[in-house]
Order: sequence, then C-alpha cells, then structure tokens
Amino acid sequence: MTQLAKIAVLVTAISTASIVQCLAAESPPIAVEIESPLASSNPLQGYLRQPGGVGPSPAVVLLHSCHGDWKRIDQSWGRQIAAWGYVVLTVDSLGPRGLKTCEGRAPSDSSEDAYRALKFLARDPFVDPDRVAVIGFANGGRVALMSIERGYLEQASPTKFRAAVAFYPSCLGLKGEMTAPALILIGELDDWALARECRNVVEGRDDWGISRQKDKGVPIKLMVFPGAYHAFDAQRLTTPLLLKGHHLEFNQSATNQSTEALRDFLDTTIGKAAP
Repeated sequence: MTQLAKIAVLVTAISTASIVQCLAAESPPIAVEIESPLASSNPLQGYLRQPGGVGPSPAVVLLHSCHGDWKRIDQSWGRQIAAWGYVVLTVDSLGPRGLKTCEGRAPSDSSEDAYRALKFLARDPFVDPDRVAVIGFANGGRVALMSIERGYLEQASPTKFRAAVAFYPSCLGLKGEMTAPALILIGELDDWALARECRNVVEGRDDWGISRQKDKGVPIKLMVFPGAYHAFDAQRLTTPLLLKGHHLEFNQSATNQSTEALRDFLDTTIGKAAP
C-alpha cells in the first residue's frame, strides 16, 4: 500500500469514528415507564439518557415546571447533562395524571415524584445509587429542594439524593434545613418566584422572623442573576411573554452562567470531583 493510500485509510477511519461518536451523542432518549401501571393509578413515565462509557455512573433526575415542558427540559438540559457523562431521567409528572398544566397548583402527590424516579434509577445497574442529584425548574425546583429538606419526603426513602439544584423556584415556606448540598439559580427581576424569598431561606429567615439557625443543615448556594426574569433559560422566549401577569424572558448571560455553575456543582457533589 502506498503512503497516500495509507493516509486515505487513516482519514476514513478517523472520519468514521467521529461519525459514530456524533451519532452516539445525538442518540434519542429512551421512553421509559418509571413505574408499572399496576403499581400506581398515576404511573410515571419519562425519558432516559445514558452517556457512553462504562458504568455505574452518577445520575440526575430532571423535574419540569407547572407548564408541562418536560420534553423541552430533556432537549435543552437532559441532552447537555448526559453529554457531561451523567445518566439523566426526565420525568413527566403531568401526562400520566391526564393534565397539561398544573392550572396554578401542582397535584398534591407530585412532591413524591422525585423519589419515585430515584427508586427507578437505583435499580438500574448503569447507575451509582449513591451519586444521584435532583434538578428542577420553577415548581419542579421547589420539589427538588423539598426532596433534600429534612422532613417526611427525605426520611421516608432508604435511598437519598446527594444534591439538588433549583432553577427559579418558589422558596416561600421552605425551612432550608438541607440534608445535602443545594444550589438555587434565580433572576433578580423574577416576579413569579422572588429572589428575596430564596435569600431568606439561605440566611435562615422568613417573613415572620428567624425560621432556623443559619448554620443548621447543609449550606445552600444561591446565585442571583441581574437583569434576568423567570424562565431565563427558555430559548423560545427571546421575545418576552406576559403569562398570568408575570414576565418571562430568555436571558443568554444567565443561561451561560447557570450552565457553568450547574456543571461545576454536579462535578463537585456527585461527579468527577465527588469524594
């Protein structure tokens, strides 16, 4: 074989490998039944993404907002987090309940959906059950924080979340006594989920006085993005939207900063740099 022919074969091999890698990275999520229909009247369903490589791997549960945008969450965040090397399970909390939105109030039992998803992941041989985090958006963010807050949800499950991330959650009423590291990402101009209420939780205050000792529980990290509104990561909202009297708008800077903060937080708590 001539030198030129050898080079051509090498280039072809490299190109083929690159195509295979791209196809693997772009492979569609797997639709899964998180619970058997016989196990619950409202069995959960979702999308599962598995990164390449050898497991068991750290994993993430993704919880959507009250607008039922779980497929958008999977495409925008599930896809990205899986590319970082995490198993990702995006939960559909509304579809199995016959709902399209929360209509202003989430189903009373939806607060348990994170742990139902965690139970599913803990049985997956590709997942390390001791390295699972929960990430939520708006109402899903509140559920994520509730999932690691000391109380009945956290205490009832033998398997625990090791970290939680909340994008623009409502923090009102949360006590903030966390059993695992938490990260809250919110816009300073958010008029639906108020940054002030999340600051109160982080600093141990509520609207009626001190709710807990500031150093009680695992510390919460709060990042507030100047100039950012509710749903700052939703790229379809490049044109601002007024919904139920609240301002929603995409913010590229806040999205970039939150992406970097999220990756660092996951790597530190359950991923590459985790103990």
